[in-house]
Amino acid sequence: MSEISPTNQGLDPEAKLPLSPLDKKLIFLLSGDLGPSERPYLELAEKLGLTEERVLEMIESYRQGGLIRRLGAVVVHQRSGFKANAMVVWEVPESQIDSVGLALANLPYVSHCYFRPALEGWPFNLYTMIHAQNNIELNQMITKMESLSKAISWQVLESLKELKKTSLNYFYDSF
Repeated sequence: MSEISPTNQGLDPEAKLPLSPLDKKLIFLLSGDLGPSERPYLELAEKLGLTEERVLEMIESYRQGGLIRRLGAVVVHQRSGFKANAMVVWEVPESQIDSVGLALANLPYVSHCYFRPALEGWPFNLYTMIHAQNNIELNQMITKMESLSKAISWQVLESLKELKKTSLNYFYDSF
């Protein structure tokens, strides 16, 4: 499964970028499952009747133009041997959010780490997703993270069941 993340960072949210039918087709294909391949962009190029180099140029132009910010793989962690997973939320003073976020993000078992503004009744502003082989390992990881974070408070939100893991398909109605 691939993931495409559009962004309007630095762009007027009302602005409409002129996209050709070919642009829309490539973005649609990028937002779907690329499957295991040594050269996924070559396979996309062949589907579109383009060269691999042209596909890579188009993707880079989307990135530079602010249309997309990244392409990434979506890993099914349960199939990879990770049976214990949790979102750990942290209440960290905003003056320390960058240093604490960087320290936690650099841990090898943290797959996601991001800042979100705290809300009334929900003081947590740093979110980390961690994956472990079992609950004992998960708890050890959280203990290490707690010592690194110097958080005011924190809470573990355990994954009980995965309900959905799919990418949004852009321009689905265009074909």
